Amino acid sequence: MSTHKAQERLETELRQGVISIVDVVDALIAAAHEAGASDVHIDPTEQEVAVRMRIDGVLKTTNTLPKTMYAEVISRIKILANLRTDEHQAAQDGRFRATLDDGAQFVDVRVSIVPTYHGENVVLRLLTDNKEQYSLEMLGYREPERKKIERALKRPHGMILVTGPTGSGKTTTLYTFLKMLNDDDTSIITIEDPIEYAIGGITQIQTNSGRGLSFASGLRSILRQDPDLIMVGEIRDTETAGIAVNTALTGHLLFSTLHTSDAVTTLPRLHDMGIESYLVASTVNLLIGQRLVRKNCPKCSKKQKVTDAERESLREIVPADALEGLAEQTVGTGCAACNQTGFAGRLSINEVLEINDEIREAILTRQSTGTLKKLAKENGMTPMLEDGFLKVKSGDTTIDEVVRVIHE
Repeated sequence: MSTHKAQERLETELRQGVISIVDVVDALIAAAHEAGASDVHIDPTEQEVAVRMRIDGVLKTTNTLPKTMYAEVISRIKILANLRTDEHQAAQDGRFRATLDDGAQFVDVRVSIVPTYHGENVVLRLLTDNKEQYSLEMLGYREPERKKIERALKRPHGMILVTGPTGSGKTTTLYTFLKMLNDDDTSIITIEDPIEYAIGGITQIQTNSGRGLSFASGLRSILRQDPDLIMVGEIRDTETAGIAVNTALTGHLLFSTLHTSDAVTTLPRLHDMGIESYLVASTVNLLIGQRLVRKNCPKCSKKQKVTDAERESLREIVPADALEGLAEQTVGTGCAACNQTGFAGRLSINEVLEINDEIREAILTRQSTGTLKKLAKENGMTPMLEDGFLKVKSGDTTIDEVVRVIHE
């Protein structure tokens, strides 16, 4: 469909009022896919139902549904996802595949339904295969960081950990690594919750808590499958952390994610999970911290002078060297192509810490986080905030975006 056609169709059908619920759900998913939304929220209120879409990481209300249509829309989604239509007081999760453009294209949709005061709340996560096409450069990694990652990917064993909050693009980064290493000579096995994108040539395992298949138990089983490379979707607990470290210690390359605020904080977090310092120092090869910022729209972005007042207000939260040379920034003014937001797409601002002998010594002696951060910078790590301002200077994003994601 051409730009905004699906949204126009949805609005027209809602205005008409006498339409098929099947068409409403189909048009809703088509409009979300067309807008590049990652999630669709269907939120009931007392009088109506708000439809919100998360586009480039930001939620925006796009439509409202009449309350009279709400129950049928929920039922249709439940039928598609093979969920119980007679259950309204328990959380349910499912999945289905929607076809677009008369069957020429499809999108996988993950469904989460929870009961709320005004009715069942639905969140649809749209999953498409375009993640496989990403490269480190497209993700926003500058050349010095790309070289560190490429060196770590060539090592035969050890751990590469990607950190950040939910929605910071960690899984996309890991899938990009898998794509870079995926060939006939390498046995790659992943254990994920959930499997977001199917990748040809890779064995992917879905956790199943109901059947006792957790990250920890799955990782034990994977080791008997003769893998060269293992990806664990997330290290959530002490047991998984311990098995992951031992896996990396015994000759496997292992990727995973952790929820920490930055790259360096991962080291004390592993200590808190019961991993001995010597094991952390022996196994961790690379730590990556990242966030996602919105990219300036290429069609409506213009140079804009950074005023002295703006620069002064930043001095409290931004290091002086990051502000050096920041005389102007590029800002999107809003156009039809970017839906008047001034932004189109996202990229990561990141920090990449390559573990060398000096940092290993600091890990072994349990140095403070502050000392580790100072050492990391001395050894070539560009902190995330500074990387963000380098991307402001190059015209990729704005000051407000960088400050928003770092200090949100």
